[in-house]
Amino acid sequence: MKTPARLQPLLEDGLIDDVTRQLMSGKEAMVFVVRCGEEVRCAKVYKEANQRSFRQSVDYTENRKVKNSRQARAMAKGTRYGREAQEEAWQSAEVDALYRLARAGVRVPTPYNFHAGVLLMELVTDADGNAAPRLNDVEFTPDQAREHFQALIKQVVLMLCAGVIHGDLSEFNILISHAGPVIIDLPQAVDAAGNNHAKAMLERDVANLADYFGRYAPELLTTQYGKEIWALYEHGNLTPETPLTGKFRQSNKPVDLNSVMREIEDVRLEEEARVRRMQEAE
Repeated sequence: MKTPARLQPLLEDGLIDDVTRQLMSGKEAMVFVVRCGEEVRCAKVYKEANQRSFRQSVDYTENRKVKNSRQARAMAKGTRYGREAQEEAWQSAEVDALYRLARAGVRVPTPYNFHAGVLLMELVTDADGNAAPRLNDVEFTPDQAREHFQALIKQVVLMLCAGVIHGDLSEFNILISHAGPVIIDLPQAVDAAGNNHAKAMLERDVANLADYFGRYAPELLTTQYGKEIWALYEHGNLTPETPLTGKFRQSNKPVDLNSVMREIEDVRLEEEARVRRMQEAE
C-alpha cells in the first residue's frame, strides 16, 4: 500500500521497513500493520486534535505533568504553543503509561518507540497469528466470561498498584489474544494519586467490565469490585496478591470534618507556594 505521510519519517529513519495495511481507524488514531525486519508490529498514528471525536476532558488531564512552567502557562491560556504542548502531553501520556504498565506486568501491547507522533508497538495476535479481535466482537460462554472478567480485574489491580487508572476501559479497548485479554488505548490514563476523579474513573472502569461480562454471567452484575479495590488502595492495603470478594460494605463511621478541613488547608498552602515559586522563576 502507499505509505501514509505520517509514517514516512519512520521509513526514512529505518524504524520500519514497510507498511502492510491499515488495521483500524478509531476516534483518536489510525493503526497500521508494519514490518520491522523480520517482525510484524503496529504503528499508531495519532489524529490531530480537530480530527478526533474524543475530547481531552479536564477530568483526564488534571494534574498531568508538563516539561516546564512556560508550557503550563501556555496550556492554561490556550495559545498556539499551548495547544501544541497539550497535544504532545496527550500523546506522551499513552507512551508513558504503556512503559510503566509493561514494567509492572500489566498485559498491554509492548511499546517499542515513539517517533514523530507515531507509537510503534507490539501487534497483538490470536492463536492463528492474525490481529486479535476486540472484546466486543467475541461471544463467550458463562465460564469464559467469568474467567476473562477475573483476569481483567487482576489487570485493573496491577494497574492501580502501578499508580495508573485506564479511565475509559470497556469492551471496545480490550483485545482477546491467544494468551488472554490485552488492554489497549491509554492516552486518557490518569494518575491514581494525583487526580481528584480517580476513584470515580476506577469504579466506572470496573462497572463497565461487570456490565459487559454480566450479559453472559448475570451474577457479575451484582459485584462491587470497583468500590472494594478503591477502598483497599485508599487504605494502603492493595497489592497484586490481595484476595478480592467482589463485596463491599460502606462504613458508617462519622467523618472527621476537622481533619478534612486541615487537609484542604494544607493543599491550599502548597498550591500558593507553588504559584509563588513559578512567579519568582519568571
